[in-house]
Amino acid sequence: MLQGLCKFHRRFAGALLPFAARPLTLTSSAHVLRANYGSATAERRKFYQDVSISQGEGGLFEINLDRRKLKTPGGKLFTVPNEALAIAVATEWDAQKDTLKFYTMHLTTLCNTALDNPTQRNKDQMISAALKFLETDTICYRVEDPPGLVELQKNEWDPVMDWIEKRYNVIIGSSSSIMGPQIPEETKETFRQHLESYNLWSLTGLEYVISQLKSVILSFGLIDRHLTVEHAVLLSRLEEEYQIQHWGNVEWAHDYDMYELRARTAAGALFVHLSSESSTLKKKLLRD
Repeated sequence: MLQGLCKFHRRFAGALLPFAARPLTLTSSAHVLRANYGSATAERRKFYQDVSISQGEGGLFEINLDRRKLKTPGGKLFTVPNEALAIAVATEWDAQKDTLKFYTMHLTTLCNTALDNPTQRNKDQMISAALKFLETDTICYRVEDPPGLVELQKNEWDPVMDWIEKRYNVIIGSSSSIMGPQIPEETKETFRQHLESYNLWSLTGLEYVISQLKSVILSFGLIDRHLTVEHAVLLSRLEEEYQIQHWGNVEWAHDYDMYELRARTAAGALFVHLSSESSTLKKKLLRD
């Protein structure tokens, strides 16, 4: 029933993201998602056969499981603001086999968080929380040794820093001090004004991406499509990757961690874009 929708979702996700993210464990930041919104071990026997979407009151879209309307963990009717996001969520439910693996359903989990708002925060509080990450941004902290890592950080992180300072006409800087750089208030205000252009749903996704990459700068680079998911994740793990190259690693564990982080980051980025889509663009994508 959802073959056509699944085909669209795969094509849309492939156009947006540079890899097919593997459905791995969803590990959330404590203030964004709670255990019942995406537990690492949450599973349940599948209780439905067909998945469909429908448009309800106010133009919102609903997910139907055997004609039963999906609800959030908080008991609210599960509704999303546009058809593109509804298709993506429906695809997650349609892809489940005999057992529902909720930890693979990243978009569903983010929608639940946006709808139930378990921490009861408003838009201003979410923006402030996102900006808080800027004070401890991954690529603002530089090491003084070993020389190889110092050079690697300079070569890999400086171009991204240069890009965001030019893109937003701000000054950020970096530091090897444990206190980090002193971010100018003008820079924070510029980013605050930019974040105010996001709706509550998009902020939920963006904050999730920031918490995965531990970086506002890398997250902006990803959402602005200056960075691919692979590149953003690699840059967020630069020191770890350097250590692995020099000291080795447990290969399967490293690969698992890498793909897991890619999957979470990709889901967050996709959620931001889908929850921000204009009706014109949605109609064009669906028509194509």
